[in-house]
This record gives sequence, C-alpha cells and structure tokens, in this order.
Amino acid sequence: MTTAPRTLFLADAGPEVGGGHVMRCLTLARVLVERGAECAFVESRAAAPVLRRFGWPGQTLLAMIGAEDLQGLLTFAAGLADRFDPQLIVVDHYGVGAEAEAQLRAPGRRVLAIDDLAVRRHDCDLLVDPGFGRRREAYEDLIPAHAAALVGPTYALVRPEFAAARQRALSRRAKHEPVRRALVALGLTDVGAITRRAVAALLPQLGDVRLDVAIGAEAASREALVRLAHNDRRIHLHVDTDEMASLMADADVAVGAGGSSTWERATVGLPSITVVLADNQRDVAQQMGAAGLSLALDAAQPDFERQLVQTWRELAADPALRWRLASSSSDACDGHGGPRVADAVAEL
Repeated sequence: MTTAPRTLFLADAGPEVGGGHVMRCLTLARVLVERGAECAFVESRAAAPVLRRFGWPGQTLLAMIGAEDLQGLLTFAAGLADRFDPQLIVVDHYGVGAEAEAQLRAPGRRVLAIDDLAVRRHDCDLLVDPGFGRRREAYEDLIPAHAAALVGPTYALVRPEFAAARQRALSRRAKHEPVRRALVALGLTDVGAITRRAVAALLPQLGDVRLDVAIGAEAASREALVRLAHNDRRIHLHVDTDEMASLMADADVAVGAGGSSTWERATVGLPSITVVLADNQRDVAQQMGAAGLSLALDAAQPDFERQLVQTWRELAADPALRWRLASSSSDACDGHGGPRVADAVAEL
C-alpha cells in the first residue's frame, strides 16, 4: 500500500547556484520512494546533468524541452503537474515564490517549499529551511498561518550514506591522529575555477598529505587539475564521484563549499574550512564560524589564497581545534533530516 504521496519536484540548478538544490530534492525523493511514493522531476536543462548523473533506477524523469527562462519553466511545470497529477509539489528554487506556487496548486494538492534565505513569501503547506541558527519566527510573515515550518540543520536533506558513515568517521576522529588525508570539494559547478585556485595554493603546504579533489565533469578547473594530478602523486582526482560519503569520512580535514554540502561534512564530523562561493552562503558560514562549527573564508576576498594557506596551517597543526570542529558540527547535524521531513509530509 502506498504510504507516501505522488510527488513532483521543481529544483533550481546552474553555474551560479550549483547542484545542491537538485541533490537535496533527490535525497527527499529517495526517502519518499522507499515509503511507496512515485516521484518525478521537472527536468530543466540546468538540472538535467545532475538528475541524470545522480538519479537512481526506478526514478521517473520527465524532461522539459525548450524553455530556458523561468516563466517557460513554470508553464511547463504546471502542464506537467496536470498530467502527472501529484498530491505534493516540492519547490526548491530561488526564483519561485508565493505567486508561482499558487499557480502550481490544485484541489487536493499540497506544496512543500525548501528555502534557506527567508526573504520571500511562499504559498505552501510545509516549509523546510535547514539553515544554521534559523528560527521559525523568520517565516512568520512569509508563509500562510496554517503552514508548518521545519527549520535548522536537524532537517537538512543529507543522503543516507553520510549517516551510515557517521559512526566510523567520528570514532576515528576521536583518536586525534595527525592529518594524513585532506579533501577539496568546492561544488560540482566549480564557480570561477575556484577548485584550481584552492589546490594550487595548498600544494606547497601538503607535505606528504594525500589530497582528494572532487569536481563535476564540466568543472572549469578539470583540465588544469588533470595535469596537476598527473605530475603529483599526492593528488587524487574524483570526477562526478558516487563516493563522497567515503571521501569525507576518510578525510582528516577539508576545504568545502558553503551550501547543502556543509551538512554532509557535518554529519561525518569533518573539520572544515567552509568557502563562501555565493552571497546567500555568507551569513550561514559566518554564523557557523562564530559558533565553532567550521572555519569560514570568502572566495571573493582579494587575498583569498593567503587566508586559505594561513587557515589550513592552523587547522592541520592543531588536533584540539580539529576535534572541537568535529564535535560541534556533528552535534548540529546527524544526517537524518530526510526521514524527518518525510514524516512531516505524511502528516499533511
């Protein structure tokens, strides 16, 4: 018997916002499918590469052809909803607010909005914002009175493999061993070739530390990183990898992007330098830094490389600091947000 609603997802993606919106929607879709739901995605051209690379067998993908602008995407989504007839529409898109969400409604159809900005109104029945330090009061005037709001990292939509690797990773970190492996993972879209910049800055600091570098297939840094890896055996390049949970669990420190991958690193307690790559990431990264969950740097700063090297040295040299970051970040997020959100969906 089906225990979860037929669900249509509309998620943002692209060079500026990355693939995190699609990835967290895929995480929720996986939980809902396991509970008996049929799920489909509005497959925009921007979202298609992430969906096709990280989808799973049995998932329904419904492709959009032609429309590249937001209004075209919404028109297609509305027509697709009429055909697919979902009971729930999940919207994770910075360009979509209350007016567009109202257009996607129909009798018997609910709307779940995923947000992490708290700056626009939503016409939704359930809102999810995993932002660190976020309080429900931030949405008091932005969602309908009847809508429920799930806020904070407890509801971060993290893939289950990270929770599965959590205990092994935390047990190893508790031994306070020296840094032997490091990870650089600055997003599938590699905004501004930031991965190449970070790796080039860190190479003289590595010593005999192994450096795993994760990028997307279309990353601007890919060609340069392939050359570096060919000439330096310490560098291990991973393109569109399915092994991020293992890479994070096995790493002793990381340089990672702000956004949804923050909570993947937190789930396995990975001591991290969090790099702000977009304006919407800045507040959360700074709050996490102030609370001792990670170390925050801004890629837009003119001396970013110098700051990165200095922060890396501090992190690599201080096992007590690494353990504080591991403990605080893993306490904030346990990786079980997907089931919690699915439970709330069931209550709608």
